[in-house]
Amino acid sequence: MALAKIVIALGGNALQRKGTPATAEAQLAVVKETVEYIAEMSCRDYELAIVHGNGPQVGNIVLASETAADVVPVMPFDVCGAMSQGYIGYHIQQALRYKLKNRCRAIPVVTIITQVVVDENDPAFQNPSKPIGPFYSEEEARKINREKGYSVKEDAGRGWRRVVASPMPKKIVEFSCLKKLWDTTIVVTAGGGGIPVIENEDGSLEGVAAVIDKDLASARLALDIEADILMILTEVEQVALNFNKPNQKYLDRMSVEEAEKYLAEGHFAPGSMLPKIQAAIMFVKDNPGKKTIITSLFKSLEALDGKTGTVIE
Repeated sequence: MALAKIVIALGGNALQRKGTPATAEAQLAVVKETVEYIAEMSCRDYELAIVHGNGPQVGNIVLASETAADVVPVMPFDVCGAMSQGYIGYHIQQALRYKLKNRCRAIPVVTIITQVVVDENDPAFQNPSKPIGPFYSEEEARKINREKGYSVKEDAGRGWRRVVASPMPKKIVEFSCLKKLWDTTIVVTAGGGGIPVIENEDGSLEGVAAVIDKDLASARLALDIEADILMILTEVEQVALNFNKPNQKYLDRMSVEEAEKYLAEGHFAPGSMLPKIQAAIMFVKDNPGKKTIITSLFKSLEALDGKTGTVIE
C-alpha cells in the first residue's frame, strides 16, 4: 500500500537555473539534480505523477521557428508546445530512470504527450497573461510588441516577457491512459499544463495558441486521480505575505478561507505565486483530508515530513 498519492508540479527552476545557458545540455544537467528528490520520494513508497512547466522552453522553440522562417515553415504554437513536452519529458525519463536504477528500484518512467481541453470562450483569450520565453528589457519588449504584435508584460519584477493566453484546464484528454499506468509507472504528463485544445461539435480536437498554467493543470490532474497531496515546487521555501517588502511574513499553514482572503487582498503576483495559490484552493476546497504543499525543490523531502513549506488544507 502506497504511503500517499502525489502529483508533483515542477517549477521552472527545476529545469533551468538562473545564470546557466538555455541549452538542452544545461537543462539535462539541472534535471539530473532535480530527479534526485523525486527518486527519493519514490523510495519512500509514494506513488507519483510529474507535471512540469514549459514557459521558457516553448518560448524559445517558437522564437527559433520564427527565426528560421526563411528556411522552414513556422510551426504552430500548439505544435511547439507538443515539442516542448517531448524533449522535457525525455530528459526527465532518462535522468529519473537512472536515479531509480541506482537505488535498485525498477519502476518505469514514461511521458504522455497530453492534450487538455479548454473553453474557446474562456476570457483568458482576451487578456493574455502567461509569460513565455526569455526575459527582455522594457525597451526590447516594446520593440517586439511593435514589430511582431506580441503582448508583453513585466514579470514580477524580473524583467519583461511575451505573454500568451492562459485558459483554465477543463479535461485531460489522455487521463484514462494515465489512470491505467498509475499503479506501476511514474508518468510525466500534462507538460507545460498540457497542449490546449478545444473540442468541436463533432468530437474532434483542435489546438489553440495558449499555455495552460501548469499548477492549475496539476490541480486538475490531482482531483481527477484522487491524489492525497498536490506538491507545488517553486523557487521559495514558503509562501509569504507582503513578498519582498519590509513587513514580509512567511506562512507555515493556510486554510482555504485564509488563502482566498489573501488572494483577494492581492498578496500574490500574477504569473508567479498567484496561480499556485489558485491551484491549491482548487485542489483542497471541498476535499477534506487533502492538502497542497508549496515549497522549494530542495526542501521537498523536509516538507513531506512536515518540517517546512506552506501547507494549504
